[in-house]
Amino acid sequence: MSLGVLIADDQALMRAGFRLILEAEADLEVVGEAADGLEAVAAAQRLRPDIVLMDVRMPGLDGIEATRRLTNSDCTAKVLMLTTFDMDEYVYESLRAGASGFLLKDVPPEQLVSGIRAVVSGEALLAPSVTRRMIEEFVRRPPSTAARPAPRELERLTAREREVLVLMAHGLSNAELAREFVVSEATVKTHVAHVLAKLGLRDRVQAVVFAYESGVIRPSEG
Repeated sequence: MSLGVLIADDQALMRAGFRLILEAEADLEVVGEAADGLEAVAAAQRLRPDIVLMDVRMPGLDGIEATRRLTNSDCTAKVLMLTTFDMDEYVYESLRAGASGFLLKDVPPEQLVSGIRAVVSGEALLAPSVTRRMIEEFVRRPPSTAARPAPRELERLTAREREVLVLMAHGLSNAELAREFVVSEATVKTHVAHVLAKLGLRDRVQAVVFAYESGVIRPSEG
């Protein structure tokens, strides 16, 4: 079964390049293209792709606002942000808008392809160059009250699930969590799924955002 991909970028040559890369993969299918944010939102709602490759900077409605509209709708597509600009404000706002990952446009083709698969499967995906800065920025900023789940939702977590949330926020992978808890990766995946479901979160990236903005991770722990 192939994964449906929608490409949203205002540059036709960039869209063509992405399409060429993706259509070489047997498990990926480009289901549509969009040249701006409004087109991206409409196309995603109509075509129901598994993932949207979303350019950050587009005319009219930018990629961040388009992502926000999609994640606040009934659209279930994951959003992978792509940009030529390694700038912190884009990263933070993209993740707060609901993006599931963030990559620079100049990544090698194989990294783009593996990134799409990772995001669709629920793994966190951030360009290595921005991951540590993102965490540092979250612990420097005062916690935001915007869109923070009620305390009772945190109380639904078991002690082990809370540990999983904290370690996910520190960037540990499933394999690293399995080693930490001396359990199988299948058990870890179950814990992660429970954490996301109980907190009403889309994926691991949103779990990182939640952990820092809700105060689960304190500045002293950054």
